[in-house]
Amino acid sequence: MNPRKNPHPEVLHNSDSFKGSKMLEEPLFRAVAQAARELEQPVWIVGGFVRDVLLDRDWPNDIDFVTLGSGIELAQAAAERLGQRGKVSVFKNFGTAMFKADGFELEFVGARKESYRSDSRKPTVENGTLQDDQNRRDFTINALAVSLNPEDYGTLIDPFGGLQDLAQRRLRTPLDPDITFSDDPLRMMRAVRFSAQLDFDIDPEALASIRRNAERLQIVSAERILVEFDKVMMTPQPGSGLARFESTGLLSQFFPELVALKGVEEIEGQHHKDNFYHTLEVVDNLSLRSEDLWMRWAALLHDIGKPIVKRFDRKIGWTFHNHEFVGAKMVPKIFARLKLPLGEPMKRVQKMVLLSSRPVVLSQDEVTDSAVRRLLFEAGDDIDRLMLLCECDITTKNPRRKAKYLSNFELVRHKLKEVEEADRLRNWQPPIDGAHIMRVFGLPPGPEVGHIKTAIREAILDGLLRNDPVEAHRFMLEKGRALGLTPIENLEPTGSPATATPASPDPESPTDPTPHS
Repeated sequence: MNPRKNPHPEVLHNSDSFKGSKMLEEPLFRAVAQAARELEQPVWIVGGFVRDVLLDRDWPNDIDFVTLGSGIELAQAAAERLGQRGKVSVFKNFGTAMFKADGFELEFVGARKESYRSDSRKPTVENGTLQDDQNRRDFTINALAVSLNPEDYGTLIDPFGGLQDLAQRRLRTPLDPDITFSDDPLRMMRAVRFSAQLDFDIDPEALASIRRNAERLQIVSAERILVEFDKVMMTPQPGSGLARFESTGLLSQFFPELVALKGVEEIEGQHHKDNFYHTLEVVDNLSLRSEDLWMRWAALLHDIGKPIVKRFDRKIGWTFHNHEFVGAKMVPKIFARLKLPLGEPMKRVQKMVLLSSRPVVLSQDEVTDSAVRRLLFEAGDDIDRLMLLCECDITTKNPRRKAKYLSNFELVRHKLKEVEEADRLRNWQPPIDGAHIMRVFGLPPGPEVGHIKTAIREAILDGLLRNDPVEAHRFMLEKGRALGLTPIENLEPTGSPATATPASPDPESPTDPTPHS
């Protein structure tokens, strides 16, 4: 079986529809059914696989089986039949086991019922019936089950009207939503996620319950929350899901910095745009052009510093000076708290936030070679991503203004290409490094070395000096003499301009960002 495409695209839409489905003749399902029969354990397919088959979506990569008895024993018996003996992963504490076969992850669990204390998301688990297991499911569309038992093989079991909810594209909980969401508060995040992924409405009672129980999300780990949040971020248009997170009160429980962007303030008849909904538009714009999760995060955080620096000036109105610099400093803290990776993805997002207004400023002014050189130097290999982010930041509804902005950005792109071809400044380092300066002047590490290095870099970026080792060496000697330094070695540089990859700009000490409102 292909785990990505449904090889049997029958239209399945009623309680008997699975009985004649060719899908259930696949060796995988027959093997599980035969293993269960030998163990005298009834077994059913449950959850997302059944839902997605009924929706005629591509099959998910995981299939869940519920049995009356030991899920671990059934997994081992089924693995034996499917040639996966010895490859079963057992989780005794949860009574579950899983293995891979035919490109799928098969997970087996004994039917169970759960009860929760009000101060914990960890349930007390007991053996139960299929109905008990369906009762504990998050939504009716995920409580559907298909029998693999000989007496009713292929029968769809739908105790809560999940088929009707699929037809009406509605998310509803099997039990009272207050019980379902209080038992496992992550289900509230999953409601928004499924709504975004499937384009389903959330039942009004469930929606009201999420708002009532939003604070209970505090007992859920950041890792589990992030999984659901990132799944929304990877939908074709994340904005609607992100807006739903905010309107239900869930977002404020784990991402208050994003909520702080919301709202419009007015003083003396002057108001600013709502930066929360602007951000959602930018994320949607970028998602139409990139499936890169970290680019989507850069779009989400590109204005995150604005609430902190927002000021009203009676002469010019609302300003957000240095919001890129402040936002870039916020990125590591946000990533750490949300349990996002702190390595290269975080550094890239941080760089995008820091530089997010630089192309905008270039597009509004005369594009000088010096300004372009600096942008190339600081953005490095991320320059194309940065330009994409800035183009997606255009959310004006005025078609003339939008066309003008895009035309200006095209001019910036052209200039970037010209300067890059002439000066080779992408991932560039100056041709004279600190070690060379210290050897020539007999200096230990210190401020003089940094001063000379910076002077060489700035002169090249300003076009006052060619990107050439010999010219840079002579310039270095001049700067050294101006500082009262005398060369102790006559070291002439050799080779061509350096091309080693520089470290990413450090937002703790960046070039002063251009104020932008």
